[in-house]
Amino acid sequence: MRVVIAEDSVLLREGLTRLLTDRGHEVVAGVGDAEALLKVIKEFADENALPDVVVADVRMPPTHTDEGVRAAVRLRREHPDLGVLVLSQYVEEQYATELLAGSTRGVGYLLKDRVAEVREFVDAVVRVAQGGTALDPEVVAQLLGRSRKQDVLAGLTPREREVLGLMAEGRTNSAIARQLVVSDGAVEKHVSNIFLKLGLSPSDGDHRRVLAVLTYLKS
Repeated sequence: MRVVIAEDSVLLREGLTRLLTDRGHEVVAGVGDAEALLKVIKEFADENALPDVVVADVRMPPTHTDEGVRAAVRLRREHPDLGVLVLSQYVEEQYATELLAGSTRGVGYLLKDRVAEVREFVDAVVRVAQGGTALDPEVVAQLLGRSRKQDVLAGLTPREREVLGLMAEGRTNSAIARQLVVSDGAVEKHVSNIFLKLGLSPSDGDHRRVLAVLTYLKS
């Protein structure tokens, strides 16, 4: 996996690089601001050598407000096959919603605290690089909370809401079964009920089903 890291904290940038390289991945560039990120991705694109995924801080110089997420949104628009995972100090629903607008393929939004859980963090980067979804549980909770206010999930049971939340994080049916300590068959039944109640047509593969659910929740 080829990765570009955009983080203005040199210490964190080097730490992320070490985490990924120690697990056999290649960090092809590390930059400290959004302008440099856009420039390096353009250079890779011109050489027909785009990386698999970008890991970028939401807030970067010069104003430390939304430079990172704006760059991420632009990259997703210009390079749909490029995975983009953004890191944030805390949940910013506006940024999460903007990032997830349109296609939710190859996108992630994690809190920086999640980096400390090394295995989960690296798994999330790999999942996004492969076109999957990786959303922090706290982000999912806020998105689901907003949807509940709109009565989108009114017909779901508490267990179905729990399963939907885990699906939205990007987890497979087997992973959900392990998390909830139930059988794979029980999870499959819950998933089928969720799609039926939300009026969504299941597609082949967990990944596509997760994207359909996320798309619906953002509507």
